[in-house]
Amino acid sequence: MRINICGVEIDKYNFDEVTEQIINHASSRSQPEYVVTPNAMHILTLQKDSHFREIYHQAFLVVPDGVSLLWAAKFLQTPLNGRVNGTDLFEKLCAVAAERRLKIFLLGGRPGAADQAKQKLKGRHPNLSIVGTYCPPYGFENQPEELAAINSKIKSASPDILFVGLGAPKQEKWIAHNYQELEVPISIGIGVSFELVADMVRRAPVWMQKTGLEWLFRLIVEPSRLWKRYILGNPTFIWLVLKQRVQTLMFN
Repeated sequence: MRINICGVEIDKYNFDEVTEQIINHASSRSQPEYVVTPNAMHILTLQKDSHFREIYHQAFLVVPDGVSLLWAAKFLQTPLNGRVNGTDLFEKLCAVAAERRLKIFLLGGRPGAADQAKQKLKGRHPNLSIVGTYCPPYGFENQPEELAAINSKIKSASPDILFVGLGAPKQEKWIAHNYQELEVPISIGIGVSFELVADMVRRAPVWMQKTGLEWLFRLIVEPSRLWKRYILGNPTFIWLVLKQRVQTLMFN
C-alpha cells in the first residue's frame, strides 16, 4: 500500500520490512529493480520534473528518507510506518549482505569517499564482499566513454546490490537509464551516505535525528551547499502539504 504526499506515492513499509524486501530480491538474482528514498527536496523536484516523476513511478520501492515526510503523512491523516533513512538503510543492508554473502558495489561520492566507506564497513563486517568502488569524474554524465567504462566495471564485478551516491536527481536518473543493462538485482541512490559512513561529513547527533532536526545540523555543517534546499525549500514543501490537506477536506 502506498500513500500520497503532494502527488508522490510512498510505500508504507517500515525499516525492517524494506530491508527484508531488498535483501530477498537481491538474493533471488531476479530481474533488476531500483529503490528511491524521497525527502522534502525530492518532492519539490518531482513537482516540475516529469522525467523524475516517471522514474519514481517505475521504482521497486519508494521509501520515506526524510522526517518531514512522516510529519506530512500524519498531518494528511495517512500516517507512514516510520522513517527509512538512507544512510541507516545503507549500513543495515551492508551488515545483512555480509551475513548472506551478497556482493555490493559503491559508485559515486566525493573523491575517496567510497574507498573510505569500504574500509569502515569492512572493519565492522569482515565478511562483507565489496566487489568494487568507483568515483566518476565531474561531468561524467556527458562523457560517453566514461559512461561505458562505468557500466563495464559494474557488469564485470556482478554485484547483488549497487549503491549510488551522486546526489538527487542525478543518481536516480543515472540508475533508471542503466539498471536494465547492468542487470544488478537492486540499485539504490543514497546521496551523501558514503561521506557520512566514512566520517568525511559529520552526522547529526542521534537526538537531532530522532526529533527531526537533522536538516538543521546539516545546514550548520554545510551552509553554502544546503541553504537553498532548507531555507527556501522547506516553506515551499509545507505550503504544498497544506494545499493538499485543504483540497482533501474540500472534496471529501
